[in-house]
Amino acid sequence: MSKLVIVGAVAFDAIETPFGKTDKILGGPATFIGLAASQFEVDSAIVSIVGGDFPNQYLDMFKNRGIDISSLEVVQNGKTFFWSGKYHNDMNTRDTLATELNVLADFNPVVPEKYKNSKVLMLGNLQPSVQSSVIEQMNKKPDLVILDTMNFWMDTALEDLKKVIRKVDVITINDEEARQLTSEYSLVIAAKKIMGMGPKYVVIKKGEHGALLFFENEIFYAPALPLKSVFDPTGAGDTFAGGFAGFLAQTEDFSFDNLKKAVIYGSALASFCVEKFGTERMLNLDKKELNDRILQFKNLTQFDLSK
Repeated sequence: MSKLVIVGAVAFDAIETPFGKTDKILGGPATFIGLAASQFEVDSAIVSIVGGDFPNQYLDMFKNRGIDISSLEVVQNGKTFFWSGKYHNDMNTRDTLATELNVLADFNPVVPEKYKNSKVLMLGNLQPSVQSSVIEQMNKKPDLVILDTMNFWMDTALEDLKKVIRKVDVITINDEEARQLTSEYSLVIAAKKIMGMGPKYVVIKKGEHGALLFFENEIFYAPALPLKSVFDPTGAGDTFAGGFAGFLAQTEDFSFDNLKKAVIYGSALASFCVEKFGTERMLNLDKKELNDRILQFKNLTQFDLSK
């Protein structure tokens, strides 16, 4: 079974949307990535840090889903990273109400020895220098290194971000971040510039408008599945990344054609994530539902030109 290393924050979120609000619930990029990747036949490990306030039931949940947490450090006298946000009526914009780094401020990731030869490394949204340190811990460069980042690091650690971008094979960012990173409005031109920074593939997420995959002079577009209701977009991008990475780790095929399939699997999983608050929908998702939704994506875009 192929190994997958997932690095990122495991956190508490408090969310308010037009459909309701929550108190502290399970969240964080590594959580959503791990849950999405657990839908595939992969041996995955989460490298992260939490405080003593993190419930054992969540640790057990990771274990029950086959996720190795030997490098999920628990600082007993510390507090877990916390984020709170409020979404506007369009669900595409939000206000951050609180960000408390807590134990994440001093996070020094340690990759488990048995995972240092993993074929796929998924670097969730974190400080770029921390992401670089994980790559350096691997016995050899993984066959596929996937990087997720955000505009905060473009504002505060741009040079470190550029350094880690040079080391990765795939970068996943949203359209706003692609434009900020390159100072280009056209996403086609922006993707070209980003590939010039190092990555072989660029995935640009466009939320409810789908995702774009760029490779050399080729472009693949995956639409977002129209949904009856969207309760909470939190974690959708990370769920996409987890599905993308999990599928590629399972298949061990890193060609452009297979990355197209990975984008569809990531999009399908993200479409489940938004149906409930936090991780609720992902914790109650089975493989039949996923396969049925993959067929929906296929039917959404398939047509025949021969008639």
